[in-house]
Amino acid sequence: MNKYSLPMRKGVGVIILNNNNEVFVGKRKDNPVDKWQMPQGGVDLGEDYHSAMRRELLEETSIKSINVIKEIEGFFEYQLPDNLIGIIWKGKFKGQRQKWFIAKFTGNEKEINLRTKNPEFIEWKWIQHDKLPNVIVDFKREMYIKLLKEIKTVID
Repeated sequence: MNKYSLPMRKGVGVIILNNNNEVFVGKRKDNPVDKWQMPQGGVDLGEDYHSAMRRELLEETSIKSINVIKEIEGFFEYQLPDNLIGIIWKGKFKGQRQKWFIAKFTGNEKEINLRTKNPEFIEWKWIQHDKLPNVIVDFKREMYIKLLKEIKTVID
């Protein structure tokens, strides 16, 4: 099997908004340049998307206090750049096909703790939603532009 015929990984992502409608982003541990992303991850066998989203959010940020506003219709995909295909996710996938959610953070910021069992982020911050496409790695930019349109449907 060549690397381009690999399947897409089944995943989830979550857009966390604070009371100012700013978006939560984290700086990845494995790519500590000035690139940020929203919490996301894989779906375990037998797990539904909503449960996977809550689990991934907890595993990456310790956040439990959210109110899910919207499950975004459809799926969003990105493909890894050639130099990462065959390396990331033990070489089993060429990209991700994700179900995304929008949620409001209802807790205290003290709840946010990146020092989890398997940390993925080294830093976090809230940013204006329209800045999202500028902070993400290039190969996810198109997906983030589409997600930005979804964010605007709940905050405008």
